[in-house]
Amino acid sequence: MPIAIKMPALSPTMEEGTLAKWLVKVGDKVSAGDIMAEIETDKATMEFEAVDEGTIADIAVPEGTEGVKVGTVIATLAEEGEDAASVKPAGGDEKAEAPSPAPASEEKAETAAPAPAPAPTPVARPAPSPAPAASGDRVVASPLAKRIAADKGIDLSTLKGSGPNGRIVKADVEGAKAGATALAAASAAAPVATPAAAQDFGIPHEVEKLSGMRKTIARRLTEAKQQIPHIYLTVDIRLDPLLKLRGELNKALEARGVKLSVNDLLIKALAQALLQVPSCNVQFAGDTLLKFTRADISVAVSIPGGLITPIITDAGGKTISTISTEMKDLAERAREGKLAPHEYQGGTASISNMGMFGIKHFDAIINPPQAMIMAIGAGEKRPYVIDDALQIATVMTVTGSFDHRAIDGADGAAMMKAFKEICEKPLGLVA
Repeated sequence: MPIAIKMPALSPTMEEGTLAKWLVKVGDKVSAGDIMAEIETDKATMEFEAVDEGTIADIAVPEGTEGVKVGTVIATLAEEGEDAASVKPAGGDEKAEAPSPAPASEEKAETAAPAPAPAPTPVARPAPSPAPAASGDRVVASPLAKRIAADKGIDLSTLKGSGPNGRIVKADVEGAKAGATALAAASAAAPVATPAAAQDFGIPHEVEKLSGMRKTIARRLTEAKQQIPHIYLTVDIRLDPLLKLRGELNKALEARGVKLSVNDLLIKALAQALLQVPSCNVQFAGDTLLKFTRADISVAVSIPGGLITPIITDAGGKTISTISTEMKDLAERAREGKLAPHEYQGGTASISNMGMFGIKHFDAIINPPQAMIMAIGAGEKRPYVIDDALQIATVMTVTGSFDHRAIDGADGAAMMKAFKEICEKPLGLVA
């Protein structure tokens, strides 16, 4: 009996994806564990393995097809002993649901290509907002979201969907309560600026279709700036003690093949600061506040076409050498598109370091649903008062962006003060 191979859900929130590349063709024999295709989600390109043995009898969805819904039949596998040529493709009408791949002519026009920006917090022309969840009197929501809403007595028409085309998904209703729908309705009703139509003015250019990742970055950062009231707090930090400690640790760890970066120490410092000031290790959730007892730090990593934020879990409880080893592995696999969803989804706060580009100071955009992000500038020699005397010191400017709905200015200031003290008296990082 032929086996229908369906579009898999590669993360708990995935509803559709792009079938980036087929690694098999009709007539090929596959065994369990063989890599059959590469599937692109909004954050990574992941390999899809076969779970059964047989021969590829039909490929229903061509490579390059975008917006393939989870559960759509993408291929048919003939079992051992079956004639692959005579096997009828599985899925019936399901195949028709998969959109056809975009014509090659739409992918590239004859022009000069813009280089991808490496900045961890790209600020560009406002991206279009997701389509509203309601179409006429019909609310577009997943079955699971509808069940949760019914159990909690939530009016789905008052919620704003974060799924594809404004579809309301589990996450949109999971933290909501019946009494909180008025707030959600007010937020959904807020006016959104319509992005200006693109105009080339006859300037040579090329048109590049946005990847799923870039669309997600545009949507999430637009929503973050529109919906999260940011408060920015900046401090200057003398780095010399931290740099000295790093040099001593690297000498001690040389035999183990571990080389610490400044960023490794700053990840640990941020985690310790969050644990010292737990009022900043939180998440705003409508009429509730999530207070975390562990600091999981998301670290902005620039990758081709965008950025991703792999997570160092329990960074406050790990040694700096462990953080360094994990970070190198996560960053390498992030650039290869091989992170598992749990390695980049979550986190209680973020850190974005642009010092390696020579950037002295910047304000980072909060990565929702988190409530803070730390923007790290370059360390540079500056005049600095030490013990009432003007000296030359290596100084770094750091700015914390805080969700003012969840974190008061005084609490944010206390956390920035704690972060500064940890960096300037860094022995506590190895205690």
